[in-house]
Amino acid sequence: MKLIKSIVRPNKVDDVKEALGRLNIAGMTVTEVRGHGKQKGHTAIYRGQEYNVSLLPKIEIEVVVADSMVNEAIKAIIEAARTGEIGDGRVFVMPVGESYKIRTGEKEPV
Repeated sequence: MKLIKSIVRPNKVDDVKEALGRLNIAGMTVTEVRGHGKQKGHTAIYRGQEYNVSLLPKIEIEVVVADSMVNEAIKAIIEAARTGEIGDGRVFVMPVGESYKIRTGEKEPV
């Protein structure tokens, strides 16, 4: 199994969720995060004062999928989240060594 972490624009979360849903990937964790990549933020004006916004709001989506579904899930995330502009986000893939159900304590097959 693999853990797929994606950092996407906030307005693309529903699109990514729908794309993963079409692959029958239902379980996910969604977290509001802040950060920047190549875009390094932007300049904004508030009450006539100019200031730099260096950490931009993003959303992190985490899903655990079977090894056989990894490529399909990555493709679905990228297609759903892409705008073609700087700041579209990133996808990270990590191996999952073990998984346990908290309620029962039983180990899930990985």
